[in-house]
Amino acid sequence: MSPSAYNSDAPSVEANGRGQHPTRALTPGIYVPTLAFFDPETDELDTKTVAKHVVRLAKSGVTGLAVQGSNGEAVHLTFEERARVTTTTRLALDGAGFTDMPLIVGCGAQSTFEAISLCKQAASSGGDYALVLPPSYYSGLFDQATVEGFFNDVADKSPIPIIIYNYPGATGGLDLNSDTLINLSKHANIVGCKFTCGNTGKLGRVASAAKANGADFLCFSGSADFTLPSIAAGGAGVIGGLANVAPRASVRLWELGRDPERAEEARELQSAVADGDWMMIQTGVVGVKAALRDVFGYGGWARRPLPRLSEEKIAWIRDGMKGLMQVEKELEDGS
Repeated sequence: MSPSAYNSDAPSVEANGRGQHPTRALTPGIYVPTLAFFDPETDELDTKTVAKHVVRLAKSGVTGLAVQGSNGEAVHLTFEERARVTTTTRLALDGAGFTDMPLIVGCGAQSTFEAISLCKQAASSGGDYALVLPPSYYSGLFDQATVEGFFNDVADKSPIPIIIYNYPGATGGLDLNSDTLINLSKHANIVGCKFTCGNTGKLGRVASAAKANGADFLCFSGSADFTLPSIAAGGAGVIGGLANVAPRASVRLWELGRDPERAEEARELQSAVADGDWMMIQTGVVGVKAALRDVFGYGGWARRPLPRLSEEKIAWIRDGMKGLMQVEKELEDGS
């Protein structure tokens, strides 16, 4: 199947006014950085499970999906496999009737040239937005102008709008400050930022400044454990891995957090979500997959050399997720 076939049955979509490519609207809400799946023996890409998983997530009520992120093991995928995951995801969504669901594609790279190439590949494979990490390998030679120049250059050439991915844990500690992000928010083809730095003060400063500047720039928290603080700071939602296993609880928390009359209910759910998310934060993608396999019966293992968890470790995750998964089950049964 050719990448160009991804949207053959999809309705036309309007350009967002900022990018060079027609896109599905990036609206506030819960976005899931989905997993890539592999054969447990050969480590070959398992696109059937990719499709199954994204349709299950879409049916849970999330706003959108992201592929080729940290949970999607982007660093373990070849250039060709990235296109296959994106195309498979778009086709699965369209085939299940979710033709208007936006798809974000990870396009981080160490060079400006490769990042632009990944953005072009994402667009041709069915992606609507590019999630881009700052380069970090030579960060000792960088200054603020280097980082800003990288994002401006990528945004100038990308056929789809850019979302900045600020994740110090994946970039050797490189943490973009609010001044840099505010400057970049003014670019016509940069439409948001994912704050996996967990800094709600920074998120609030950037959201406030972008609004004052008239920029249509969305600030997303990078994990579900600070959903409510990010809403209070002006956040536009969450792009967090926990929603792979608890999508309904993540959506409900977002809804409750925006309703002042349900503040106490929101705080109670935030506590359960934070407890569950802490298990995922500690164990990363291997823990997310273990939880998914334990609860839903599929998921497999991360690609080698990532370790395979012991039964004792899986039991520990199960115990730590118990409260949240009970909430998730109740929400699913009541839907």
